[in-house]
Amino acid sequence: MFRFRKYYLPALVLFIYYYDLPMKIAQIAPIVERVPPAKYGGTERVVYEITEQLVQMGHTVTLFASGNSKTSAKLESIYPRALREARIENLYGPNALTMLHIGNAYQMQNEFDIIHDHNGFISLPSANISNTPVVMTYHGSFNPEIRRLYQTLKKPFLVSISKAQTKGVDGVNLIGNVYNGLSMENYPFSNSHDGYLLFVGRISLEKGVHYAIQTALHLNVPLIIAAKLDDVDLPYFNQFIGPRLSENIKWIGEVNEEERNKLMSKAMCFLHPVTWKEPFGLTLIESMACGCPVVAFKRGSIPEVIINKKTGFVVSDIHEMIEAVKKIDTINREDCRKHALENFSARLMAERYEKIYEKILKRQLRRKK
Repeated sequence: MFRFRKYYLPALVLFIYYYDLPMKIAQIAPIVERVPPAKYGGTERVVYEITEQLVQMGHTVTLFASGNSKTSAKLESIYPRALREARIENLYGPNALTMLHIGNAYQMQNEFDIIHDHNGFISLPSANISNTPVVMTYHGSFNPEIRRLYQTLKKPFLVSISKAQTKGVDGVNLIGNVYNGLSMENYPFSNSHDGYLLFVGRISLEKGVHYAIQTALHLNVPLIIAAKLDDVDLPYFNQFIGPRLSENIKWIGEVNEEERNKLMSKAMCFLHPVTWKEPFGLTLIESMACGCPVVAFKRGSIPEVIINKKTGFVVSDIHEMIEAVKKIDTINREDCRKHALENFSARLMAERYEKIYEKILKRQLRRKK
């Protein structure tokens, strides 16, 4: 009979602990919006999906989020509601409540096998000195200053949400890429449309709403704009959007998930004329899940999400966008749904993160041998 020597036991115990028992995982969401958000809030929606899937997979998960969040995990919060609802100044910056939220999570680090942080570079200094391994999913784009931060404070493991996001970003502790996913199995699907174009999201220059309007006007096709408007974007709205609104170009404001899905399922196509290198677009996969093809500018992650000429069209400019809309009925709406559900599901996203967690803990195990 094989007998273990004494010096094999610590490694054996660690192996059993990490691979035979559920992991104890912390998910640190931003507290600008609740989890999941009532309306707008892409990062918070992704965190919700990861958390719920990991709980279903048998892991012990603690979610650090606003107090009005809804979760199957254990909820830890330092504030009873989302900061947007409380009208806190400097929502996305290092305000006092956000810093307390991050500090509280890392103060409890010894309770977890691994920490998954979604707060971006604001929590990077805390993550960099954490004794517990930290996975950081960065949901934004890298400018030179942010890139330098991740190149300098590089102890946490970085996960990208598209390959385009980290293209040209060297010297960072990148451990993998995980595409965002959502639970879209029950999204309404329609094999036919009601003849209108759709824009969903936020009214801002970087989202390119004015290009969607130009496309609709040129083709004389109705356009529905279901989007939020922040105060910072009012000058853009007043100059480029407001004067063009009409019976044919309708802005209906921010809508909830159910309303948005209905609009997507019956839209001729979804227009996504972004003017920046978008790391990932959740509305793209949602639109396709409803059977609605996407016409989007070739920026950032767009070519990774859409299959050109099969689930929509990836175009270079407004002229190509107009021509693509003319050909939109050549796209099979069932192909759109299949692509979204097979490649961007919440379970697939969570399984990929689980593998990354295991990879990190396996590295840690080797160091302790």
